[in-house]
Amino acid sequence: MAFTFAVPDLHGRADLLDLALAAVTARGGGTVVFTGDYVDRGPTSRQIIERLMAGAPEGQRWLILKGNHEDMMVEVCRGRAPIELWVQNGGGSTLVSYGHPRRCEAVDLSVVPSEHVAWLDRLGLLFADEHRIYVHAGIDPTLPFTAQSKKTMLWMRDHGAFDDGFEGKHVVHGHTPLPDGPDRRPGRTNLDTLAWHTGRLCIGVFDDDVPGGPVEVIEIRGELIDALTGRAT
Repeated sequence: MAFTFAVPDLHGRADLLDLALAAVTARGGGTVVFTGDYVDRGPTSRQIIERLMAGAPEGQRWLILKGNHEDMMVEVCRGRAPIELWVQNGGGSTLVSYGHPRRCEAVDLSVVPSEHVAWLDRLGLLFADEHRIYVHAGIDPTLPFTAQSKKTMLWMRDHGAFDDGFEGKHVVHGHTPLPDGPDRRPGRTNLDTLAWHTGRLCIGVFDDDVPGGPVEVIEIRGELIDALTGRAT
């Protein structure tokens, strides 16, 4: 019997990542799919990136997907989008995690190592196995699998459109925060529980041999973080 563990939006909470990995290890390991949004809002984005870049421990296989926040970070750091777009969506906290001053007249993007930007840019947008599709935001059910757009996979909010799944597969995603989640429907599961703020991270556990939703949800508890200051309360 083999399992896949889905870890949703971490948003700068390296403490929750550590707890999640410990929980996976305690259950014997397996495939771990990270569904994106590792950076912004919380205090330790850099630490998350460095941990994920270091690679999986023995007994685990990691599949690390890109979220819309990683995409914003890459676009800004490569000069293809205005800095304000990223900073207004929590990017300021990410810059601080790289040692950037909290208050300054101009943003210095050079604090972010180029190898981090390159690694984030290479992340995939979707992973599919026999029974499920893992993606950051969603899937457009009106289009075939091969025609899904980057914008849809990173930004989609109309989750009701694929409540019954996609092409016979269960869709696992995050992106839309539901503090009382996860939201479990016949054909999809949204695991995002606003963990960076609430301190409550939910990891979906899926039996690789059985179709459908999670056979278990592992709930991780960490500190509550103030949404305005980014500090523990």
